[in-house]
Amino acid sequence: MAAHLKKRVYEEFSKVVQIPQEEAPAKKLRLSKPSKSAALHIDLCKATNSTDALQYLLHFARKPVEVESVEGVVRILLEHYYKETDNSVRLKIASLLGLLSKTQGFSPDCIVDDAINTLNNEKSHQVLAQLLETLLVIGTQLPESPAVRQRLIEMAYKHLSDTYFGVRNKCLQLLGCLGMVDTPLTKDEGQGTSIGGVRDVQSIISDYFADQDPRVRTGALKAMLQLHDRGMKIHQIIYEQACRLLADDYEQVRSAAVQMVWVLSQSYPECIVPIPSSNEEIRLVDDAFGKISHMVSDGSWMVRVQAAKTLGSMLQVSPHFLEQTLDKKLMSDLRRKRTAHERAKELFASGEFSSGRKWADDAPKEKLDTNTVNLIASGACGAFVHGLEDEMFEVRIAAVEALCQLARSSASFAEKCLDFLVDMFNDEIEEVRLQSIHVLREISTHITLREDQLDTVLAVLEDSSRDIREALHELLCYTNVSTKECIQLTLLDLLKNLNKYPSDRNSVWKCLKFLGSRHPTLVLPLVPELLSTHPYFDTPEPDMDDPAYIAVLVLVFNAAKSCPTLPALFSDHTFRHYSYLRDSLSHLVPPLRLPGRKLVHCLDSAGDFGCGSGSVESAQLFLQQSLNRISTIQNLEAPGGQDLLNFTIRDLQRLGELQTELAGAADFCVTYLRCQLLLMKALQEKLWNMAVPLCLKQNVMASAAVQQILEETYKLEFMYSGLENRQVATIHHVRLQAKALQLILTARTRQGLDPLIGSCEKFLQDVESFQRSFLTELPHLQDCFVEKLLELMPRLSSCKPVELVKILQTTLRQSGLLQLRLPEQIHRATANIIEPTGESDNPLKFTSGLVVALDIDATLEHVQDPQNTVKVQVLYPDGQSHVIHPKPGDFRKPGPNRHRLITQVYLSHSAWTEPSQIEVRLLLAYSSSSPSSASKLGWSDSIDSLPPPETSVEGTIPFSKPVKVFIMPKPARR
Repeated sequence: MAAHLKKRVYEEFSKVVQIPQEEAPAKKLRLSKPSKSAALHIDLCKATNSTDALQYLLHFARKPVEVESVEGVVRILLEHYYKETDNSVRLKIASLLGLLSKTQGFSPDCIVDDAINTLNNEKSHQVLAQLLETLLVIGTQLPESPAVRQRLIEMAYKHLSDTYFGVRNKCLQLLGCLGMVDTPLTKDEGQGTSIGGVRDVQSIISDYFADQDPRVRTGALKAMLQLHDRGMKIHQIIYEQACRLLADDYEQVRSAAVQMVWVLSQSYPECIVPIPSSNEEIRLVDDAFGKISHMVSDGSWMVRVQAAKTLGSMLQVSPHFLEQTLDKKLMSDLRRKRTAHERAKELFASGEFSSGRKWADDAPKEKLDTNTVNLIASGACGAFVHGLEDEMFEVRIAAVEALCQLARSSASFAEKCLDFLVDMFNDEIEEVRLQSIHVLREISTHITLREDQLDTVLAVLEDSSRDIREALHELLCYTNVSTKECIQLTLLDLLKNLNKYPSDRNSVWKCLKFLGSRHPTLVLPLVPELLSTHPYFDTPEPDMDDPAYIAVLVLVFNAAKSCPTLPALFSDHTFRHYSYLRDSLSHLVPPLRLPGRKLVHCLDSAGDFGCGSGSVESAQLFLQQSLNRISTIQNLEAPGGQDLLNFTIRDLQRLGELQTELAGAADFCVTYLRCQLLLMKALQEKLWNMAVPLCLKQNVMASAAVQQILEETYKLEFMYSGLENRQVATIHHVRLQAKALQLILTARTRQGLDPLIGSCEKFLQDVESFQRSFLTELPHLQDCFVEKLLELMPRLSSCKPVELVKILQTTLRQSGLLQLRLPEQIHRATANIIEPTGESDNPLKFTSGLVVALDIDATLEHVQDPQNTVKVQVLYPDGQSHVIHPKPGDFRKPGPNRHRLITQVYLSHSAWTEPSQIEVRLLLAYSSSSPSSASKLGWSDSIDSLPPPETSVEGTIPFSKPVKVFIMPKPARR
């Protein structure tokens, strides 16, 4: 082995000091960097003591190692390991062996024997634990090798009796990650009990539940949980041992035991277990629920959080156990304990008082046999009451979330826990209040608020936090109330909220829209009072600019949609106001059939396709038929193809306006077809049959079309969610066609061969990249541009640039139109800037050179990862543009696929003579890199030496309408 290592080191070292003269110049770049293993060997040989060796190893660990050098580096490290006497250096080498085993593309089976040999000869406990960690890494890297797995399990089993807790912990971790239930282990001699006996992995791990070290007990529980995560069913016999560990002295053990008890309760919910100190029996899931409920009163807040979260996922528990968690009565042996006032009242009524002369003469007369008491329920009694009143806000949040999960599956429990959740609206911590509101929103379908509960809920509208107020508005949108007084109370409090916080205007209006549509019969008796109408006298017409009056009208009009008798109470000016709001706030005011008037139509979600699910189906059918019609176009020069594309684009644009559920798919198709139309126009026959000097204008138009197609493909790829690999391949195919057209135009308009050679090489790389990235999709791309290119690829790689351009021109004009296949659901990323509105004529004044803060409030729909992709752009009148990246904390998520951006943008400029408008818009940032750049990693010795890939494209896409704001920088006073 030593001779082999010497030969290996000599070969690696020769790469550093010798550069063969006969090598071609192109290959010198490969040999100019020294090999990692040779460099490491030189460093370790230079080390005069253990401290130097450790420093060299730490420096080496900071740099990546290429795949082909890993084995050589491992050999060098092992050679030094055998010679090293210092424990810290051997520990670092063992750690490096584990890191090198994780190298992608390297199979660590060649170092298994050496790693096991080092384990057998090691005396240091810390190094032994690190070597076992390395074996665990190797085992997880070789899941398909049962022989290696079995050897590693045997090594773990052999060292389980080590006196150091870290070694025992790593052995248990190895058993948990690699052990199999159908692989029995045979105890070796010297291991203690059952010499020669065959045992199961679970029984071996469970032996260490009673270990003297709490860290080992925790490790044993986690190893058992790891077996469960790998799909192994834990034996029911473990349940009793796990329950005993709930009373352990150490919180880590108790926390892991809570998880273990929960796992077993989900595996064996209907099994019957006996109750200690009693002859009764109970379901295992109920017993586990009671025991975990008891842990909500644990001394450690971390265990309390763990227990509260776990209770929320125990949906199979019996209803009477569930309801006991909300029982506020003081319990003693499951008997109600009388308060001091009640006991004094009973003594007074009986005329008997304690004289104090006799010991315990006021003791209770009733003797209880504690053996007859059902102790299982004592744990569940008041568990959530304790959790909701805990001193740590993390426990209170966990209890609120658990209540939500349990209430969603039980309507009766939702009604019972309503009072407790409403009480949490007064919590001192904002996060707890916010979570309580969200929880009540989720279970709002099961509950109806009483007037006293509504008082507590509406008090939160005074909160200074905008997030709290908007969450409460969202809650009120989906909440049922019981009486018309509740409606009146809610409206008054919302109007107070509107007066105090005018920025909540849109949120309050939206809340009243849903409140009116949910309670039309309760709004009906309030209409005369709300609209100030009188049966005999004319009342003054209210001001339509008053947000409070608009709020009242939104409530009334939405109630009138499902209450046909309500419009009879309207006065004449109310009808005029309805027409005005129907046009200006159509998203808040529904279409109504008013007496003596025609139905006021709107382009609602049903549109011209009717209403209901049938309209969506007919719209989907129309969309598919339009795409099928497009597929009849044979190639990009087909006669009548442009007209057909124009008509289809017009139809699909109209479909997206009428059917909002299909707006994303319709917009996607329109953008794709527009790219094909631009290609058709750019490939017109007369453009290519004329001499280049005679068609310069057409060349410019074609170049502009190419640039627009490329921009549209990036929109298709990054602005739409729900795309599958097939649609991405179609988008990249269009992009490849645009690049081919760009190459042809470059050859026609530019002189010189060198730029053309570089462009041709880059295009061929793009074709190869497309083939690698979408190999599985190539069978679906029949008779298209890429398929013809791949057939001609050997010829293209060897021909001259001019010939390549001619082949591309012919292939592009004859290629067929690739048919678009849509997935089930496509959504387009959209943004709507609420503030600033852009309607104010009053300029925002500030001193030039200083800054002024502009509040931005916007809603985002279907945006993936908005914290990293959404930016704010400010465009000044002089052409300057500033792009601001909002902080992650500026984003909220009020619902699925919805985000809210509330931030401030700081503006500054030199002095102006008069106010001017700036434009504010939202941008969606994207980064697209060609997979061909990743394949070059193997040509260099290290990833950190690579330059950034030239093929990566970064940019931004505007996805909101710009809002114009007047600003006026004034000169500073002197």
